This record gives sequence, C-alpha cells and structure tokens, in this order.
Amino acid sequence: MFEILEKKSLNPFVTMMKINAPRVAKKAEPGQFIILRTDSEGERIPLTIADFDREKGTVTIMFQIVGSTTEKLNHMNAGDCLSDFVGPLGKATETAGLKKVAVVGGGVGCAIAYPVAKKLHEMGVEVHVIAGFRNKELVILEDEFKAASSKLVIMSDDGSTGEKGLVTDALKKLIESGEKYDRVITIGPLIMMKFVCQLTKEYNIPTVASMNPVMIDGTGMCGGCRLTVGGETKFACVDGPEFDGHLIDFDEAMARSASYRTFERKAHENTCNLFKGVE
Repeated sequence: MFEILEKKSLNPFVTMMKINAPRVAKKAEPGQFIILRTDSEGERIPLTIADFDREKGTVTIMFQIVGSTTEKLNHMNAGDCLSDFVGPLGKATETAGLKKVAVVGGGVGCAIAYPVAKKLHEMGVEVHVIAGFRNKELVILEDEFKAASSKLVIMSDDGSTGEKGLVTDALKKLIESGEKYDRVITIGPLIMMKFVCQLTKEYNIPTVASMNPVMIDGTGMCGGCRLTVGGETKFACVDGPEFDGHLIDFDEAMARSASYRTFERKAHENTCNLFKGVE
C-alpha cells in the first residue's frame, strides 16, 4: 500500500499529493509517469511524476479533477493509502547537450513542465518558462517556476495575471527579440501544443511535445495510447510520452481524445453523486 503523506489544493481544480513510494522515487526522472489505482476495484490511470525525493522516498503527483478516478482520488486524504502505484514508466526527458531551452506549459500541464524545467536549471541550462492559464485563479507553481528558470512569463486568457494572450504570443515575441533556443519543450492541452509546434517549425527550432492520450496498462499491450508520429504508429507509454512535435498528427490525437469525453463526464457525475450520498 502507498500512503498519501501530504495533500494540497493548488487551485479549485488541481490537487497535489505526496506519496510514499521509495522504489519509484529511487529511479524516477523528469518526463516519466506512474499508473495508480485508488483501490483494488478501481481503474488504472496514468499521472506524470511532478517531483520526487530519493532520500525521503516520496513521489509528488498533481492531477486535475475531470473523471471518476480523479474525483475519488481527490476525496482521499493524508494517511489514506493507494492500492497501486506503479512506475516509473515511459522514457525520461532527453537533456544532454542542451544550453538554452524554452519550456512552454499550459494549465495543469505546467505540473508536468515543472520537473523538466527544474532538472535543466540544476544542470546549468538557461531555462525560459512560458506558463499559460485561463485566469489568475488557476495559476499553479509560480514560485517554483521562478526558482527553476532565468526567465518566467505568465500568460492569461483574460489578462487577470501576467500578460494577456496565448503562450504562442509570448514565445514568438521572445524568438523575434533574438532568443536562440536549442529546443522548445511544450506540455499542455493538445490544441496549445499543436500551435506551439507550428510556430517553432516556422523558425526551425527542435521541439518536443509531451503527449497524454488514454492509457490503460502502460506497457504497450493495450494500444489505447497509440499516436501517429511521422506517419508511423507509436505508443505514448513505451515510445514516449515525449515525441518530436513537428511529426505528431495532432488532429488525429485530438479526435481520439474527444471520443471519450461524454463517457468521462458521465462517470465523473456518477462518482460525484455517490460521494454526495455518503456525505
């Protein structure tokens, strides 16, 4: 059993948990993920490793409450235990040889972007972070990003915090001001990553996108997380989750993702009703 050591609400929709998982923490690297189950009857869901502490044996996860399992998970508290916590899975972010990187995150994707920015910063890489949110209320990890970068640009859709506009506006402004990036790493909603990759392709900047399609087993057997990259079928769980953003078929990925939304919404509503009955 994997004990929840700490729970914290980062905004009305995103929760952070610190889990006691020494074996996972021992080998975890930025860019990798875990698969958990809240109980022995629960579904398996993948969550990116947001941080880890090898000495304390802890792994930090951050999740947005969107479906049945994340709703159940959010009703758990410090002292409760998860049934399963498997990982680290997937390939770690490639960081060798980089000198200057722009990390572009959007919404809860910033939780995934943070460990990548942190590691690069610790390696001595010059890191510029662009983090986009719908409004001020939804901002997460601002202080952490400040500590893990030499430049932080916060963007918001409504202008309630940082600069008003899209992350692509900020990235284009930095590129045209003369910033030369070895790589852009983007993590967030599919539509955001699509336009980030379109922009960087115009400037011939190598770009990596972190993909989070529906995933079940995390070992490449179920095929649920398949993507088309450079005309070939890839599996996010074993071939990724990071891929060359200029080769990803984002339209296909968005269409597949949208096909599950109705089911996810209904499952979430049923779970919410279940907890209301308990309360």
